[in-house]
Amino acid sequence: MKILITGATGLVGSAVARLFLKENHTVFALFRPGSDRSLLADLDNKIEWVEGDVLDIGSLEKAIEDIDFVIHTAAVVSFVPRDRKMMYKVNMEGTANVVNVCLQNDVKKFCHVSSIAALGRPDSRKITPGEDLIIDEEQRWEDSPENSEYAKSKHLAELEVWRGIAEGLNAVIVNPTLILGEGDWSKSSTQIFRYVHNEKPFYTEGIANYVDVLDVAQVVYKLIFSEISGERFLLNAGSISYKSLFFNIADSMGKKRPSFKVGSGLAAVIWRVEAVRTWLMGTKPLITKETAQSSARRFRYNSDKIQKAIGFEFQPIEKTIARVCESLTGRI
Repeated sequence: MKILITGATGLVGSAVARLFLKENHTVFALFRPGSDRSLLADLDNKIEWVEGDVLDIGSLEKAIEDIDFVIHTAAVVSFVPRDRKMMYKVNMEGTANVVNVCLQNDVKKFCHVSSIAALGRPDSRKITPGEDLIIDEEQRWEDSPENSEYAKSKHLAELEVWRGIAEGLNAVIVNPTLILGEGDWSKSSTQIFRYVHNEKPFYTEGIANYVDVLDVAQVVYKLIFSEISGERFLLNAGSISYKSLFFNIADSMGKKRPSFKVGSGLAAVIWRVEAVRTWLMGTKPLITKETAQSSARRFRYNSDKIQKAIGFEFQPIEKTIARVCESLTGRI
């Protein structure tokens, strides 16, 4: 089968590309000129690279022509204010473009890799202090100060997919939680591993909901070839305190464990210091106002639906951390 993947140069897209190639499918990867293709460097000659952009409808029409399945992973993930305009444009308008072209070309199936953020979060005033809130696919978006700009952009992107489904698109949506995998540790969630590797002294309170990038790829693969359509699936392998997550990564890398817990008051100070430091250096901060607020929340996500739908079992976090740490430290 011919598979087109948008965002194939990213963490999820590259894992999906590897799996489909392993299963002997022809993989077409949409890429922008100058994009970093290092995560697939070893498979460069096995992938059909297609120059294009989700914001360029003409390039999408050429890329999707004669394609059987489309997996849309391309997105801008940022909690930095200066990125918001482009983030909304790529995440919402770009998704709308891909959906429209898939409808025009009558692709067999479309899989949208969204985010857990797209489900939104209830207003904190509705949450009982000291209790964890369990969220599943029944969660409905509501305006709340707990929702980041990134979350809003992914919610709007999903609305385009649901609109496409209403117009006849055979599609599924997956909503992964924090994705752990062998990506570029200067980007996205993989920055956590670099943070611990550099023996930073702080860890935050709160709970991390996580999923292995290889599990995300496996679910996408199984859903693409299933009869399931018009459904969303939350992907979460489990929940772990940030303290335990950081400690496990540190132990696996042979690094010093962080020793200072950051409460909400200190977190507010740190994100402000980070904002000034990175503004002066022209870089992007690891800790922002939105990430600081998010890390202190106690949300848990129920993934029973996908486990029952396809009989799926997620990998244990110990196995994931060991594999990712070995891969990342091996590149240093």
